[in-house]
Amino acid sequence: MPVTWFLLSLALGRSPIVLSLERLVGPQDATHCSPGLSCHLWDSDILCLPGDIVPAPGPVLAPTHLQTELVLRCRKETYCDLCVRVAVHLAVHGHWEEPEDEEKFGGAADSGVEEPRNASLQAQVVLSFQAYPTARCVLLEVQVPAALVQFGQSVGSVVYDCFEAALGSEVRIWSYTQPRYEKELNLTQQLPDCRGLEVRNSIPSCWALPWLNVSADGDNVHLVLNVSEEQHFGLSLYWNQVQGPPKPRWHKNLTGPQIITLNHTDLVPCLCIQVWPLEPDSVRTNICPFREDPRAHQNLWRAARLRLLTLQSWLLDAPCSLPAEATLCWQAPGGDPCQPLVPPLSWENVTVDVNSWEKLQLQECLWADSLGPLKDDVLLLETRGPQDNRSLCALEPSGCTSLPSKASTRAARLGEYLLQDLQSGQCLQLWDDDLGALWACPMDKYIHKRWALLWLACLLFAAALSLILLLKKDHAKAAARGRAALLLYSADDSGFERLVGALASALCQLPLRVAVDLWSRREMSAQGPVAWFHAQRRQTLQEGGVVVLLFSPGAVALCSEWLQDGVSAPGAHGPHDAFRASLSCVLPDFLQGRAPGRYVGACFDRLLHPDSVPALFRTVPVFSLPSQLPDFLGALQEPRAPRPGRLQERAEQVSRALQPALDSYFHPPGTPAPGRGVGPGAGDGT
Repeated sequence: MPVTWFLLSLALGRSPIVLSLERLVGPQDATHCSPGLSCHLWDSDILCLPGDIVPAPGPVLAPTHLQTELVLRCRKETYCDLCVRVAVHLAVHGHWEEPEDEEKFGGAADSGVEEPRNASLQAQVVLSFQAYPTARCVLLEVQVPAALVQFGQSVGSVVYDCFEAALGSEVRIWSYTQPRYEKELNLTQQLPDCRGLEVRNSIPSCWALPWLNVSADGDNVHLVLNVSEEQHFGLSLYWNQVQGPPKPRWHKNLTGPQIITLNHTDLVPCLCIQVWPLEPDSVRTNICPFREDPRAHQNLWRAARLRLLTLQSWLLDAPCSLPAEATLCWQAPGGDPCQPLVPPLSWENVTVDVNSWEKLQLQECLWADSLGPLKDDVLLLETRGPQDNRSLCALEPSGCTSLPSKASTRAARLGEYLLQDLQSGQCLQLWDDDLGALWACPMDKYIHKRWALLWLACLLFAAALSLILLLKKDHAKAAARGRAALLLYSADDSGFERLVGALASALCQLPLRVAVDLWSRREMSAQGPVAWFHAQRRQTLQEGGVVVLLFSPGAVALCSEWLQDGVSAPGAHGPHDAFRASLSCVLPDFLQGRAPGRYVGACFDRLLHPDSVPALFRTVPVFSLPSQLPDFLGALQEPRAPRPGRLQERAEQVSRALQPALDSYFHPPGTPAPGRGVGPGAGDGT
């Protein structure tokens, strides 16, 4: 159940108003004035043009006070409209001047002054009335006899009947003379609606006027219209404006009853509601229930924007009129509070503060687009005294620091350089007059000169430190993982495969990551020998590893066939022979000179002599094992080869692990080992 949040008030504000509703018969406007005065109403409305204030030629009549009264203008007994009667109180302002001759006051008809000290006064009083959606201006001519002319005293009032207005509307009334000698009077007030007056039987628009209540439910606002289902009415939401016509926001024709929901973010103080029956010539009732709502005022400031019109003028753009004060200030980069300008300057390169109810509501630098963003400049204030004496101080958050100065502020430390820039014309003058001037001097070059080398040194140190840490990290990572080595061989027989497996296992004890087809038969069967080798070779070389070609008599024979015919001869090569599959991409590396540093050759001492390896493959080192194990391991460990003593220890370690396999291969029990002494260049077994 919505809780009542706002009930329409019947009070008419601070302006004096009488609620007794007198009935006027007839549609004609009229005027009457206090006893002793004469007044006349012009037949038609005039243009609302106040004009500028001009000096009074002598004593003149001037409006001093406005008073309103509600009346009913009735065409029939039960067919009336609400009307606003306006009374303008007048007084004599100014004084007589002693004439030098009689011709001085010859123009009394134009100035409103007749004979000095014995003349009547005339005035043309303008009443300007504005109530949405109408605006009118009428002219009243008033004459005061000389007997009533007393300087500074009230002479009476003139009353105008009357301005028609809608129930519940807001009216604004201005009064001034023509020509205008003083600032115009103004009066704003809210008229009651049908519920605030006992006129429901007199004003047709009140016969079936919807009953409107405003309530709140959480963040939403409800407009509740309690009318019968047969009642048709119009509902409009608009922004009421002090100057200019209202700005419509929403309009609908509805049938009651209705509950219309508004979001609290849509509320602003000038949001008003207009309701009227959908009948011919119905009077529209206006209410503005959100004028004092704190949420509406917060929304108004959130929507407010400052907009630059010219270089020295701006516009505060907001849905409603704002009672605000704008001041100029200067602000240093970094979000520091805006400091007042002493002395005040023109509106260039400064920030605008907008304050309302002694609270900062809006701050914006309007000139950022034309002058660029705020710069880290120093404002130098020059004060000029007598005999061309002048003093300079720098505006800072702590105050204005005299220059030169021994203070510890930034401007004081750079005071000498700032004065040099001022004398050499490098500072921009913002303001100048007889008492002093204001200059903007750039600070960035001093800061850059002072800190550039330090920043450069810090950056170089940080870069070097990062590089060292990165190298150490890479070295530690590489040392932990070891260098990749792909071992390729020809599967001459099962005994040779066992010898290759022993070599691969021994190399794994070192910081090496060895890949060999003996340990990847399942992957090679799934991918195929060629695809498996291509993948292993690419990964090994991308990681900076090395491909080891382990030559045997069978491998030499395959290489010779490839070099002669370009294809390998079919024979007793197994389906897992990666060496034969690898020749298709190994040979191009050697033929194109890409093999050095990426490939290493090896053979066993008593099985094959290095000279038996085809000359093309001897473009890379070919080592005989185990006699050349230290050199072989050194080639595998590059580019970070260990010390010679450490390398010798590793060679002995590999040799001890490899020796049982060599003995088993070259001295098997029973029959001679298969493959021994087969192929070109085979050893003699001694």
